[in-house]
Amino acid sequence: MATASVAFKSREDHRKQLELEEARKAGLAPAEVDEDGKEINPHIPQYMSSAPWYLNAERPSLKHQRKWKSDPNYTKSWYDRGAKIFQAEKYRKGACENCGAMTHDAKSCMERPRKKGAKWTSMHIAPDEKIETFELDYDGKRDRWNGYDASTYARVIERYEARDEARRKYLKEQQLKKLEEKNSKNDGEGGEVSDEDEDDDEDALKVDEAKVDESKQMDFAKVEKRVRTTGGGSTGTVRNLRIREDTAKYLLNLDVNSAYYDPKTRSMREDPLPDADPNEKFYGGDNQYRQSGQALEFKQLNIHAWEAFDKGQDVHMQAAPSQAELLFRNYKVIKEKLKTKTKDTIMEKYGNAATEEDIPMELLLGQSERQVEYDRAGRIIKGMETSLPKSKYEEDVFINNHTTVWGSWWKDHQWGYKCCKQTIRNSYCTGAAGIEAAEAATDLMKSNIARKASEDAPAPPAEEKKHVTWGTDVPEDLVLDEKRLTEALKKEDERRREEKDERKRKYNVKWNDEVTAEEMEAYRMKRVHHDDPMKDFLN
Repeated sequence: MATASVAFKSREDHRKQLELEEARKAGLAPAEVDEDGKEINPHIPQYMSSAPWYLNAERPSLKHQRKWKSDPNYTKSWYDRGAKIFQAEKYRKGACENCGAMTHDAKSCMERPRKKGAKWTSMHIAPDEKIETFELDYDGKRDRWNGYDASTYARVIERYEARDEARRKYLKEQQLKKLEEKNSKNDGEGGEVSDEDEDDDEDALKVDEAKVDESKQMDFAKVEKRVRTTGGGSTGTVRNLRIREDTAKYLLNLDVNSAYYDPKTRSMREDPLPDADPNEKFYGGDNQYRQSGQALEFKQLNIHAWEAFDKGQDVHMQAAPSQAELLFRNYKVIKEKLKTKTKDTIMEKYGNAATEEDIPMELLLGQSERQVEYDRAGRIIKGMETSLPKSKYEEDVFINNHTTVWGSWWKDHQWGYKCCKQTIRNSYCTGAAGIEAAEAATDLMKSNIARKASEDAPAPPAEEKKHVTWGTDVPEDLVLDEKRLTEALKKEDERRREEKDERKRKYNVKWNDEVTAEEMEAYRMKRVHHDDPMKDFLN
């Protein structure tokens, strides 16, 4: 077997070590002993027979395999929580603008933001915190209990002990109370108590530590199972509330056409044994539990929360269940009071036939001292005033000094008050003076509107007498002079001849733009219509 290699300072040291080992094997040198003085067997490999030369160790050891020098910078102490070092009396430059401490700035200040900071008021300066820095070693950085004060756990123990003590005291008081009630009952009946009953009472009154501890261990039916996980994740505690001695619900009726059992939810809504005696069967289906007991109350609570939310109340059964339950209790109390009040009102008005009190003769025979006269048609003449039916709205309520109600007057598609003829709902009544002022204002406004309309109306345009020119329609009342028309026809013929022969046209042409009705008629009569099919046969 090979020995461990050891580093030497020089070859000479190595040679001397080899010679020493050979001499020991030959028995010429004393055997090597360990720390306890025992001889070391040379045939057994001693891996750490000599320490490395750089440790300068006098004897072999394992110190070089671990960090045997402790670093003095590492510490196991922890922060001094809540410690203060200096309390200033006025604000110092560079301190927190909010509280005035020098150990932090305003951004990282944990004090409530002041309306005016210490920088401006120089009052209530907060003391400087004790700032500490520790250089922890490898284990100290990863120690999750570093800085934990073990004395604080005594509070937890005290709290649990106080709870257990209060529980024991309560159980003893309940047992003593039952015993006193039973003794008083027996004293009232005057009977004797048997020895068996006394033994039972003594057993029931034994509320010792064993029973209390046993009551804490009633979670024997808890089953740990995965909750909504495929391969791993969070676990939850599921209580199996069924006693194992009871028959499973799906085994109560083996008929395939009986109540359906859902294996996924472990529910059977219908009754598996509908024809059995109700006094003998202990299970009647899940619907039986849903329609009785606290399940029905919880259902009513949910319905009340939904209806209250629809009517505008900020209530949510899942977000604030305590608030929803408190509102439901108040609702039931108010509903019961209203029901009782309505019942009392009806009984006060009509009486209660179930009571033993005698009904007054006036109510029994319907007689009274009031005299009423009727006519032949059955209408009331005298004795009782006819009451007008009233609506659910307020009637005969006059506001702002009005003597009539709103809506008693109508004008120009607007409602108003008849007493002052105002169409503004919240106006103050002005009476007859207001009516006269309103009428005067209306007349003045109408006169101003008429005057303004007459001033803004445009003046009628002056008619210009123009001669009938070419391109205009001939008026119906036009009267032509036959003599002037003949002369105009001759002039039109001469003009047409001049247009055909340019040589006959004179150099100086006098142009007259005034056209008479006869000349216009002559032009129309001589004009050639291009759409006339007989135009080629004209002269």
